[in-house]
Amino acid sequence: MQMVKKILILLFAVWFALLLFMPKQEIYYKLEKELEKQGVEINEEYIDEGVFSLTLNNASVYVKGIKIATVEKASFFTLLFYTKAQVDNLVLDDSLKAMAPRQTDRAVFKHSVFSLFNISVNAKGSFGVVNGHINLKERTVRLGFVEAKEIDSIKSQLKKDEKGWYYETSF
Repeated sequence: MQMVKKILILLFAVWFALLLFMPKQEIYYKLEKELEKQGVEINEEYIDEGVFSLTLNNASVYVKGIKIATVEKASFFTLLFYTKAQVDNLVLDDSLKAMAPRQTDRAVFKHSVFSLFNISVNAKGSFGVVNGHINLKERTVRLGFVEAKEIDSIKSQLKKDEKGWYYETSF
């Protein structure tokens, strides 16, 4: 029994050390360089790094030099087996209002190794409340509008079933 206890303590210490010394900002900058190859650029005002998290504040998103969105705060939290990304106050450019809702108050993405190929999505904004998932294996996205508010501008992209309006696509 003592051996099992020592192994568990060692595993916990290794896990905690990985999280504590993980180069979060360097991983973010590497991701930023990969996005730059696709023509996407993120300019943040400042970055806060915590033991388990990384937070971008006042970020602007550019695609091929054109500003498409601003984000007040984007937080990334990880325990290695569970990851959560949260975006607060996402505002899209006016030119995109026919393609997507302009204001998103909060969007939360969660991923767990227990559900390896699925990412859950929850969002709230001017469009109402959305719950859905992203399936990485089948490369599909399904977002269901739980409380639909101002969706007239995007209704052409939505489908309706017995549960209400939803958006479905593949990538």
